[in-house]
Amino acid sequence: MSVIASAPANPAHPWIAADHASYGQVTAVIADPVLLRPAGWRWWVALAASSVFVFATVVAICVLFTEGIGVWGVNSTVVWGYAIASYVWWIAIGSGGTLISAMLLITRQRWRASVNRFAETMTIFAVSISGLFPILHLGRPQYFYWLAPYPNTMLLWPQWRSALVWDFWAIVSYLLFSILFFYIGLLPDLATMRDRATSVPGQVIYGALALGWRGSAHHWRCYETFQITLAALAVPLVVSVHSIVGLDFAASLMPGWQETIFPPYFVVGALFSGFASVAILTALVRWGLRLEAVITIHHFNAMAKILLLASIVMTCSYATEWFMAWYAAAAADRSLLAFLFTGSYAPLYWMQLSFNCLLPQALWFPRVRRSVPCVVLIAIGINIGMWLERILIIWNTLSHGYAVSLWRLFYPTLWDWTLLFGPVGLFVFFFLCFVRLVPAVPMNELRKLCREEHVA
Repeated sequence: MSVIASAPANPAHPWIAADHASYGQVTAVIADPVLLRPAGWRWWVALAASSVFVFATVVAICVLFTEGIGVWGVNSTVVWGYAIASYVWWIAIGSGGTLISAMLLITRQRWRASVNRFAETMTIFAVSISGLFPILHLGRPQYFYWLAPYPNTMLLWPQWRSALVWDFWAIVSYLLFSILFFYIGLLPDLATMRDRATSVPGQVIYGALALGWRGSAHHWRCYETFQITLAALAVPLVVSVHSIVGLDFAASLMPGWQETIFPPYFVVGALFSGFASVAILTALVRWGLRLEAVITIHHFNAMAKILLLASIVMTCSYATEWFMAWYAAAAADRSLLAFLFTGSYAPLYWMQLSFNCLLPQALWFPRVRRSVPCVVLIAIGINIGMWLERILIIWNTLSHGYAVSLWRLFYPTLWDWTLLFGPVGLFVFFFLCFVRLVPAVPMNELRKLCREEHVA
């Protein structure tokens, strides 16, 4: 452990520390935390803390199902609140995970090998959590199956024009695809874990999950063909999924929502918040599992550049919204634009712009990009800003619509806050279990990188 922890901050090889660049060393540094090392105090403390949030989430859901959505701050005007904003935020993080992994694979970015595993894992957990919020918001969650086509024995078909039906298919299709994409990429590592496991249960479980992988030339050919095919399918799927989320708003007639920019705007937002979340997870995994040897400063430098680009695109998107509201000359749109900057939610809107537009500009400086604490702090700020964007899209329009008599503000309750922060702990709980069961970084891709770079 001491050897791994003392890996140089600026290794000779950009993606793997020079003293851990052989096949055996790469395998050991990734597999040993799962198979040989007991969970350290960091893991147990994090698990205990996240369990508190998991318990709070369960309590909040029980109260909601018992008392109804009146326990939230929603009212007859602002009918969407934290639940829908959190749904959009979580599915954006999930969409960003697979999109990042697939795009980096297609473009043959070699630094992908150290971050794609937990990016794909992040997708599965985030999309699963996001799927809870529309069900919780239904008011009658026991009828959630009405969103899916089933035999018409009750003489009731789903309302196919409802955005909830679009969301149902977006979540289910994307979740199933993400699980398949993740599992296929895991097969070679599961076989390695099977071969290195010292206990009989470990050999049996990893052996069953490896599906008979032997590492033959035929296996590798099928594996690489299938993986690149899935990656090619993932990009349009992710774009369509988050475009559907954007159309939840754009298909309405409300001022500030009926904009053609919303679908691509939401896709860029998903990439933005998704990469910010990957940067945070990369730093935590690197610190918690002592993986400085295979996750170097160069990885954070690369991710910071993408965050900077996404921030510039998001800033252009905001400016486009402002320009179109002014150029269209519709009274309701101009009134809403003035409300954004001077209304009751204006401080939150200025905070959103600061976190999403101004703060990432620090990444122009190489010293900031190569500082793990700086990149993590900026990524946290971006995720806060992106959540504020989601909630303000809802609050500003619904609080300041066409009818002046219906202008009303949203006041969150304790249960709003509980269901905001509780799922974050649930996500952390899932991720902590993941890093103790399977390799957090793909061994096979890093070994391939060693061969290609001639450093083995």
